[in-house]
Amino acid sequence: MTEFEDPPAPTPDGQEPERFKGPVRLRGDQRYQTTSTTDQRLLDSRGPSDWVHTDPWRVLRIQAEFVEGFGALAGLPRAVSVFGSARTKRGTKYYQKAEEIGAALAEEGFAVITGGGPGIMEAANKGAKKAGGLSVGLGIELPFEQGLNRYVDLGINFRYFFARKTMFVKYSQAYICLPGGFGTLDELFEALTLVQTKKVTKFPVVLFGSEYWGGLAEWIRTSVAEAGNISPPDLNLLHVTDDVDDAIRVVHDAYAAWEAAH
Repeated sequence: MTEFEDPPAPTPDGQEPERFKGPVRLRGDQRYQTTSTTDQRLLDSRGPSDWVHTDPWRVLRIQAEFVEGFGALAGLPRAVSVFGSARTKRGTKYYQKAEEIGAALAEEGFAVITGGGPGIMEAANKGAKKAGGLSVGLGIELPFEQGLNRYVDLGINFRYFFARKTMFVKYSQAYICLPGGFGTLDELFEALTLVQTKKVTKFPVVLFGSEYWGGLAEWIRTSVAEAGNISPPDLNLLHVTDDVDDAIRVVHDAYAAWEAAH
């Protein structure tokens, strides 16, 4: 409607004229915000393409990521997610430990899920694959890191962190976190929050490497817990260890308890 036009006349029942855009009701000036229909923009190949980058279209992309993820991972056996830095070099202490953890999990019958990248993720995938286990990589679209490592048997690349994080939690029975940066910390604290609030149950979180994680665990105990911001039992949600067998034991015992409860 231009400034020279009179407002539309009310409908016979006195209601203001309206237009629908799918399930959305438009009245007043909002009725004139769009000059074409969705069908027109879809079928007219000569029309503008900017609409495919708008938020409503992104909702469908997000939905597609969930559908693809659930479809690809629904048949997974029991699994454990292993996190750690993409910057860890081959041949270093924690690269070797991640490879041992991947192999030990595979030997226990667990699939190994990582972010699919280099460093710790590559090592855990490598260990699982060499031990004859299932090696899974859930990659993420980033501007500065390469794609899935060569040891991934089943790989999915995600656009959205939140869709990817849902897959880690839904299809894992435990998290093992080796030294890492913000991404590892993000996954760690999200898991702790979900366990603390009982969104997930029987879900152990293992911090591997006391020299790296010890300071964080101590800060949680002496600052966070003593300030009353978490309850004393919450301290038991974390298990810090330097021993591969101990890490696997924690995972195995938690899974056995979960299985007995179901």
